[in-house]
Amino acid sequence: MTPLPPLVEPGPPLTPEQVSRYSRHLLVPGMGMNAQRRLLNARVAVVGAGGLGSPVLAYLAAAGVGHLTVIDDDDVDVTNLQRQVIHRADAVGTPKGASAEAFVRGLNPDVSVVVRHTRIDAANAQELLRGHDVVLDGADNFPTRYAVSDACVALGVPLVWAAVLRFDAQLSTFVPGVEDAVSLRDLFPVPPRAEDVPSCSEAGVLGALVGQVGSIMAAEVVKLLCGFGEPLVGRILLIDALTQRTREVPLRPVGAVVQPEQREQLRPVVPLPEVGPAEVAAMLGAGPPSSAAGGGEAPTRPDVIGSCPTGDGSMGAVPVVLDVREPAEHELGTVPGALLVPVGEVLSWEDLDHHLPPGPVVVYCKAGPRAQRAAAHLVRLGHHEVSVMTGGILAWIEQVDPTLPSY
Repeated sequence: MTPLPPLVEPGPPLTPEQVSRYSRHLLVPGMGMNAQRRLLNARVAVVGAGGLGSPVLAYLAAAGVGHLTVIDDDDVDVTNLQRQVIHRADAVGTPKGASAEAFVRGLNPDVSVVVRHTRIDAANAQELLRGHDVVLDGADNFPTRYAVSDACVALGVPLVWAAVLRFDAQLSTFVPGVEDAVSLRDLFPVPPRAEDVPSCSEAGVLGALVGQVGSIMAAEVVKLLCGFGEPLVGRILLIDALTQRTREVPLRPVGAVVQPEQREQLRPVVPLPEVGPAEVAAMLGAGPPSSAAGGGEAPTRPDVIGSCPTGDGSMGAVPVVLDVREPAEHELGTVPGALLVPVGEVLSWEDLDHHLPPGPVVVYCKAGPRAQRAAAHLVRLGHHEVSVMTGGILAWIEQVDPTLPSY
């Protein structure tokens, strides 16, 4: 496609100090003085100051984008520091927006920053994003992503979007008003249920990959604002960091959007009973603290011999406790005697033969979504004594065995 026109008019002439500061930009073919003046005159909104937001904010601030709005309702957690490089250890427990603002102000005094410490949703997205020249989506959940995309379509504001998980990433730039304009709903017409989508906290992510992807997102913004190069419009860039290979997939409008209620009609939700960690511990006769720290060897089959008291005081069978996390998570700590079968393997089962012994099954993961998926599949295969441990291993650590490390 031909380059898109610049999104921003040039601002005031550069000062001598700015000429020196941005001199390496001024030497780049296609940029020069006017392009840098456009950057300084631009307003960009960044949704999420986490893994993707960190490199995006760092490079946009360094590039001299005149105004940045940071939208994030989260606080800095110690687990963020592995990849969210604008936050420091002494910022743990403080709002990410405030930490991001301090970083940007310390990096470039030319850049003004406004922080919106709120969760963006369908009700407030247009209000929060109105008046910006470009929006970057660094969110970590689909409801926020759809809310941002729909608002950008309604406002006519270009959106640079990306998602990262483990070693894989995908990116695109959605520009309303161009020929065959597409949006996130053309890429994902059917919004997935929360329990069907693993998060970085469940599946992990390579820290350096979010830096790579965030840098590409920042480059997309610079091209859009200044009007040079070929943005990722109508294309999805796929990155595999494990092999360091990339490929592109064309994206075209799909027409009618499948609504959430239609999706649920096509794929009904299986109601599942839940059981608390303390109740599971009582069923297993496992008193805190356990000796499972460090995980050890995952059992090849659960110990299902014996009985335990049920809620009415009678004796019931000891349940099979099914850990559907990944082996690396299991090594961090587990419910005593749990059988390790990652959720992907459970979902590949076509029947229950030779997989599980008879009797009740309690499924757990880190926090719940993967356990919900696995348990629902077991019910669909015909197992009628399946429940989910509420809150997963995190709740077990909090309520039963605080000696295990949280992650």
